[in-house]
Amino acid sequence: MKKQLINFLKFLLFLGLGLGILYLVYQKQNTAFIEDCALKNINAETCGTLLQKVFKDFREANYFWIFMVLLAFTVSNVSRAIKWQMLLRPLGYRPRFINAFLTTILGYFANLGLPRMGEVVRGATLARYENIPVEKVMGTIVVDRIIDVISILLVTSLAFVLEYEAIWQFVEKEVSLSERFGSSRNLLLVLAGIGVFILLLFYLFRKPLMRTRLMQKVIHLAQGFLQGIQTVRNLQNPGLFLFHSFNIWLMYYTMTYFCFFTFEPTSHLSPLAALVVFVFGGWGVVIPSPGGMGTYHFLAQTALSIYGVSGDDGFSWANISFFSIQLGCNISIGLLAIFILPMINRAYQPQPKVA
Repeated sequence: MKKQLINFLKFLLFLGLGLGILYLVYQKQNTAFIEDCALKNINAETCGTLLQKVFKDFREANYFWIFMVLLAFTVSNVSRAIKWQMLLRPLGYRPRFINAFLTTILGYFANLGLPRMGEVVRGATLARYENIPVEKVMGTIVVDRIIDVISILLVTSLAFVLEYEAIWQFVEKEVSLSERFGSSRNLLLVLAGIGVFILLLFYLFRKPLMRTRLMQKVIHLAQGFLQGIQTVRNLQNPGLFLFHSFNIWLMYYTMTYFCFFTFEPTSHLSPLAALVVFVFGGWGVVIPSPGGMGTYHFLAQTALSIYGVSGDDGFSWANISFFSIQLGCNISIGLLAIFILPMINRAYQPQPKVA
């Protein structure tokens, strides 16, 4: 009872966080939207509110491209399910693809209620239907997430390398860094100096620092990352595993690019712009809120503004992207999975463990 109460309170906390951020983003953009209407001499009644604009933009969206976004998301989850099967095979288990796929979607559905709960639901459900010890299933999920962390760091680095000038100009404009440091070169020198100073302090006090609980946790985390990468060596087909790992993130990027074509104000944006918006939005999903609610909207809209998309249009695009995926896949297929999984596994006998 106590655990259920704690989980419910966590749900309320994260839901409140997501809705709060979404509300603040909406309020800011709604004010700017109304002010823009006034500057264009459009009366308030004709202008309406930003929420009305979002509904209008959603109705007028190109649903062919929304379907393509959902198709790319489905393909990414096919690769994730296959990759999960490959991680379990060296342990002697051969789960069915349909179970791996539906439990993956079920995990996304659970994340809408409580961030990170999806991993537990996903692992526990597959363990139940495939008769695999839960701890072994959860171990493979940890490896999967380690690869995801490495992937998003690599994609983020790629985006900043390819679009450094555009991102830096936007940062200088918004944060006024040039006024404080004179130029980007001066700022880089300051940051480099701070980095060297931190490294020097760490070297001088390395022995007492290594004995602290925090550093022990950092070392343990780093060892876990290394062990996770090394498990790929035990796979039957490491090349195929890496292909599916790459395909998952390629499909995630493709979803962002396809979604540009659903909405006229973003239809002209380049593949490089899609990469930057994808990275910003991806970090918005990483931040704990239900499915990235609010945080995704804020960061995706911020990235779009780098390429000249107005705040109200950016807010509309973020909602089209976010709710197309959540309603079109995570909620609809997640609800179906709740009913379908017991049915398809009623007479199913998992394969015995291979020694």
